Amino acid sequence: MTREKKAFPQLLATALLMLAGWQAAAQDVKRGEKVFADCRACHTIDPGANNIGPSLAGIIGRKAATVDGFRYSPAMKRSGIIWDKDTLAAFIADPQKAVPANRMPYAGMPEPKDVADLIAYLTQAGVSAK
Repeated sequence: MTREKKAFPQLLATALLMLAGWQAAAQDVKRGEKVFADCRACHTIDPGANNIGPSLAGIIGRKAATVDGFRYSPAMKRSGIIWDKDTLAAFIADPQKAVPANRMPYAGMPEPKDVADLIAYLTQAGVSAK
């Protein structure tokens, strides 16, 4: 069994736990914009503007590892993830648990409210897939 297949039950469990927190907390877009300030060290929301990390423009609804011009880890390329609010929440909370051996050097965002607000910002900022 591949590493990604073994990780799927953990990813699903994390997503379900995050969903419970997601539903309980109203999303605050303005607060999410402030949370995104930490992400700006590596990511932009400008289409085609990769940084240390890929552009997050169009992240919602996009297949993982498909931004042109960015070099993804083999693990991310094999993940098969389609980014939606739940998969993104699980990844932001613990990137290495969600996609083991990915290259994102980030420990994760433990607070479900921060994650929910960040995703609300990304969605409202017009970065959803068209």
